[in-house]
Order: sequence, then structure tokens, then C-alpha cells
Amino acid sequence: MLPSIRGFVSSESNVAPAFGRLVRHPSARWGLGVIALLVLAASIGPFFSSYSCVEQLDIVNLKNAPPSWPHPFGTDQYSRDVLTRVLCGARVSLAVATLAVLLSMTLGTAYGLIAGFVGGRLDNAMMRILDGCLSIPRVLLLIAVLTLWERVPIGGLIVLLGATGWFGVSRLVRAETISAKQLDYVAAARAIGASDTRILWRHLLPNVISPVIVAATLAVGNVIALEAGLSYLGIGARAPTASWGSIFFDGVESGVAFFAGNWWVVLFPGIAIVVTVLAFNVLGDALRDVLDPRQLHLAQPWTDDKK
Repeated sequence: MLPSIRGFVSSESNVAPAFGRLVRHPSARWGLGVIALLVLAASIGPFFSSYSCVEQLDIVNLKNAPPSWPHPFGTDQYSRDVLTRVLCGARVSLAVATLAVLLSMTLGTAYGLIAGFVGGRLDNAMMRILDGCLSIPRVLLLIAVLTLWERVPIGGLIVLLGATGWFGVSRLVRAETISAKQLDYVAAARAIGASDTRILWRHLLPNVISPVIVAATLAVGNVIALEAGLSYLGIGARAPTASWGSIFFDGVESGVAFFAGNWWVVLFPGIAIVVTVLAFNVLGDALRDVLDPRQLHLAQPWTDDKK
């Protein structure tokens, strides 16, 4: 019998062993360490900087200054300290990605649970609507919507990214729900008079949440790259807001000659994007190994399980 939600949240049943396996996973340790450092730098890094995120230090003497001891990442064409802006940009990029993924996973999980649990004509109708949504390329949809407004606030960007990112996870949740509702423990819950809401919340949701967690972890890295791309095109986070994409945009907006002569403005936010996306992808792969029940019987060197 699969665990109910009480068993799912119990540290003695699933959470503690899964966390232990995750900590022992070599790739997960690397991914968690990098993400922890990024979150720490984004949280407290700007407080230790001598400059603000938008402060123009000296537009004449410090414009496009190369890396130096006072400015380890150099300055941009507006004489702003690039290191401070990268730290501030980490806040924006990580917050936008995390909140957007949280919204999309909530929408996708709810949609997939309802479609898979109810079934029948409602399921068919919901899946046809989903097929229509999936037929529209996400990037093109975002570009079309964002270009309608001169300036989109960060909250609006989060909603747009979240509202266009749940289609795939809803299919995954629907398939898991259809499989789980055929099991004996659901029939037993119905036999003792459990309501549909109780079955969904206490029995089905805990058993479809593992693939959602994996999908969410991988999606964070994808949304960071997507937000950076939109900001690079000038339709994401707008100046003077610092995100990694907008900093990159500042570094190349004057053309190839500017990029060649001021490489530091694009190099450091670019490295931050690559490292962050890679860390979340590595962590997502590790979570898939840890949370996939088919992997639990394998004698991996990072587990305590025996053949």
C-alpha cells in the first residue's frame, strides 16, 4: 500500500530516508552546495558591497573600467559596479524563477489531478485544451505578450512565466494519477466513505508529488535561462532593475565592438547563468535517482540499500 499524506510528510517514513540518500548522492552534494552559495550570495552579498545596484559612480572616469581591486568585476558603460549588480541580479533571477516555477507546478498539479481523477468527458476536454496550449511555442508566446507592454513589472513577468510553464507537468501528473487511482488503497478509502477531496489530498497527491519535485527542480534552471534570454532581448526585467539577463544586455547593446572591448560586463553574468542552470539540472537528475521508486533497490554507492 502506498503511503497516505501523513506518511509522506513523516520524517520516519519517506522524507528522512530520501533526504539521506540525496545528501549521499555525489552529484546532489555538488548541486546543493552551489545553489546554497548562490542563495547566500544573493541574500547577503549586496549588503557587504560599498555600492548600490543602480549607483552611477563616476560616469566620466569609471565608465567601462576593467576589473580591478576596487571593482573585481569592472564597471559598465554607466559606471555601475558589475559585481554588485551580479549579486543583485541573483536575487531577481532566482526569485523570478522560483516563484514562477512554484506557480506553474501548482497549476499543473491541480489541472492534472482533476483531469486524471475525474476522467471521462471532462478529462478529454481538458486534454484537448492542453494540446492546444502545447501547440503554441512558449518563447514566441512570451515575446508576443511582453512586447504589448512598454514595461512589464517583475510581478507580471513571474505570472507570465508561471502561467505558460505548467502544460508539461500537468500531463505527467495526470498519467501518475490515472495509475495511482487504480490501486487498492483508493478503493479501500472509498469503501470506508472517504470523500473525493480527501482521496485527492491525502492519498493521490503524495504519490504524484515526487515527479513534480523533480520537474520543478529542472524547471528552475530552464526559467532562469528563459528570463535571461527575455531580458537580453529587452522585454524581460527592464533597466535599471538588475537581473543577469539585463546585465548581459547592457554589455552587448552597443554592438560587437563594445562586447570585444568590455568583455567583463557579459562574462561574469554569463558564468553565473551557466553555473546556476547546471547546478539545478544536476540536482534535478539526482532527485530523479533518489525519488524514483524503481531506483531504490539498486545498490548505488551513495545509498544504504543492499541487494
